[in-house]
Amino acid sequence: MDSAKIQQLGERAAKAEAEIMALMQQLTMLKSGVSGNGVEVNEEAEKLMAENAKLNYRINIMKRALEDNGSQRSAKKCTPQSDPNGMVNILLKLEELFGQAIEQAFPDVKGFQVVVVPTTPNFGDYQFNGAMSLSKLLRTLGKSLNPREVAGVIKESVPSNSVIDTLELAGPGYINIRLKASFVQEQLGLLLTRGVRPPCGVEKKRVIVDFSSPNIAKEMHVGHLRSTIIGDSICRLLEFLGHDVVRMNHVGDWGTQFGMLLAHLEDRFPNFAEETPPIGDLQSFYKESKIRFDSDADFKKRAYACVVKLQSHDPVYIKGWQAICDVSRREFQKIYDRLDIKIKERGESFYQDLMKKTVALLEEAGVLKEDDGRKVMFAPGIAVPLTIVKSDGGYTYDTSDMAAIRQRIHDEKADWVIYVVDLGQAGHFETIFACAEVAGWLDRKKTRVEHVGFGVVLGEDKKKFKSRSSETVRLVDLLDEGLRRAKEKLIEKERDKILTPEELESAQNAVAYGCVKYSDLAHNRNGDYVFSFDKMLEDKGNTAVYLLYAYTRIRSIARTANITDEQIKKAVADGIPLGHEKEMKLAKLLLRFPETIVRLTVDLFLHPLCEYLYEVSTVFTEFYDVCYCVEKDRTTGQIVHINMDRMALCEATANVMAQCFSLLGLKTVQKM
Repeated sequence: MDSAKIQQLGERAAKAEAEIMALMQQLTMLKSGVSGNGVEVNEEAEKLMAENAKLNYRINIMKRALEDNGSQRSAKKCTPQSDPNGMVNILLKLEELFGQAIEQAFPDVKGFQVVVVPTTPNFGDYQFNGAMSLSKLLRTLGKSLNPREVAGVIKESVPSNSVIDTLELAGPGYINIRLKASFVQEQLGLLLTRGVRPPCGVEKKRVIVDFSSPNIAKEMHVGHLRSTIIGDSICRLLEFLGHDVVRMNHVGDWGTQFGMLLAHLEDRFPNFAEETPPIGDLQSFYKESKIRFDSDADFKKRAYACVVKLQSHDPVYIKGWQAICDVSRREFQKIYDRLDIKIKERGESFYQDLMKKTVALLEEAGVLKEDDGRKVMFAPGIAVPLTIVKSDGGYTYDTSDMAAIRQRIHDEKADWVIYVVDLGQAGHFETIFACAEVAGWLDRKKTRVEHVGFGVVLGEDKKKFKSRSSETVRLVDLLDEGLRRAKEKLIEKERDKILTPEELESAQNAVAYGCVKYSDLAHNRNGDYVFSFDKMLEDKGNTAVYLLYAYTRIRSIARTANITDEQIKKAVADGIPLGHEKEMKLAKLLLRFPETIVRLTVDLFLHPLCEYLYEVSTVFTEFYDVCYCVEKDRTTGQIVHINMDRMALCEATANVMAQCFSLLGLKTVQKM
C-alpha cells in the first residue's frame, strides 16, 4: 500500500470516527423515548446501530493497514524508567490498558488494534469502541459473543491503574471512560513544574524534510508560500518530538535554464562573472532568455553550449553561476529571516555526480528499458515511466530525484523522508517511490517516505492568486502588505496609545507573519484556500489575531496581579483541587496536548493542531467567565483576593498555547 492510499485511509478513518460520534448522539436521543427495560428499540435506532458497527469495523481495518505500512504513530510503552521527563500520552496509556484487558480476556486474539477516542463530556472523557469488530473476529474463532457482551468482559479485565476512575457500558458495546481526578491533578502539576514537554513513548527517527525549494535566479513568489510554511511547521513538530530532523531546501540551481541565462548575460551583462545583477534584474533576464531560447535556434545552440561549459566546470561559467546563486540566496534568506525559518540548501547541482552513479546502478540492476533512444524505468501498476536518460544522453528531474532518494536513504541513513510539494506532483512522487522500491533502495518496512501535498492559493475571486497586473505575486510584496495591514489593525484598536514603539513593532510582526502562517495551517492542506487579509486579520473566530490576543490576555492576568513563579510553584505544591467543573474541563483538555501532536505524525495534517489551540482558547474563556481568578473591590478596583489554584491553571493554559504557537511557527508577544 503506497503513502497516498494510506493517507486516504487515515482521512476516511477520521471521518468514520466523527460519523460514529454523530450517530451515537442520535442514538442517545432516540433511546430517551424507549421503554425503561430497554427492550424496545425502534427501527431507526437499529439502523443506526448497524451503521455504527460498519463504521467501527472500517476504522479498525484502516488503522491496521496504517500500522502495517509504517504510518501509524511511532510510540512505545511509556514508563518512568523509559522516559522520565516526557508528558504522558493519555490516549496511548488507555490503549495500553485496553490492550492488556483484551489479552487477558481473549488470549486467542492476536494483534488486535485497540481504538480509544476522545468523546463528548456527556459520555465521558474517552471511549473504547472496538467491541463490535472484536465480536466479529471472535466469531471466526468459534466464539459467539455479541458486542455488548464482549465489552462487558473487557471492562472487567482492565487492570488496576491510576488513570481510570470509572468504566461504563453504553449502547451496543461502547465503554465510556472517565479519568481519575487525582491523575489529572498530578499530571497538571507536572506540566506546571516541568513545563510543556514532548510526550514520552515516541521512537526517535532521522527525518529529512524537503520543502520550500525556490529556483535560483527567480524571486520567491506566493507559489512557494505553502511549501515553506507547511514544511517549517512539520520540522518544528518533529524536532519537538525529539526526532533528528534535516531541513532540506532542494533549490533549482542547475540545468538548461542556467545555460539560457548565462548565454543571455553574455550579451546583456558581459561582466556577469565579476558583477552580478540584482535579483529583480535576474528575473527579467531569465524571462528574456526563455523567450530567446524558444524562438531563436542560434541562441538555443549557444545556451546548450553554455550548459556544456558549466557542466565541465569552466572557471568563468562556474564563477558566473556561483555569483548568480549567491545573489539569489541572499534574497531567499531575507524571506526566511522574516518568517523565522531555518533551512539547509542542497540544490540539484549537489546530485550531478551522483546521477552518473545512479544510472550505472539502475543499468546494472537491469531495470532500465530503451524507448526511442531514451532510457526509461517502469514501476508496477504505473503507466508513465521515469525518463532516466534523455535521447541526447542528458539527465532529467527524474534522474536527480532518483539520485536524491537513494542518497537520502543510503548515505544520510534517513528513517523517514518527507517531500512537501504541491498536489500536482503526487503522481511523480508515487512513481519515484515505486521505482526506488524496484531498484532495491527503498524498503518501506524500514524507511517511511511520503509526499505531503497541498492545494493552491486562491485570490478572493476564487482564481489562482495573481497581482492586479496578472503577474505572480512576489512573496516579499505579500509580506510587506501584511505588515502594513497589521499595523493599521493595531492602530484601529488604539494599541499605539498603550504600547511603546518597540512593543507596537513586535505586535505588528507577530500579527502580520502569524496571520499569513496560521491562515494556511488552519486549512486542510489538501484543499485550495482563499488568501484574504481581511479574513486573516479578523479578531474573532479561529484566527491568529484572535488567538494571539487571547494569549496576551491570559498572560496579562498574572502580570496585573504581580504573580511570581514562586507563588505558582507553591500553589502546585499545595495541590490544585480542580473543584469546579470548568476547571476540570480545562485541565483535561490541556493534558490532551501530547496525544494531539502525536496524532499529527500519522498523516502530517496540521489543521487539527489549530483546532486544538482554538478549543483551548474557548474552553479557557468558559473557565474564566465563571471562575474568578482575581477578585477586585468594585468601588476602588483594588485586588482583594487572588485564587492561586486558578492562577496556576491560567499559567498552564498560556504555556500550552505558547508551545502550540511555536509548533506552528508563530511568535507570541506579552502585550498586544
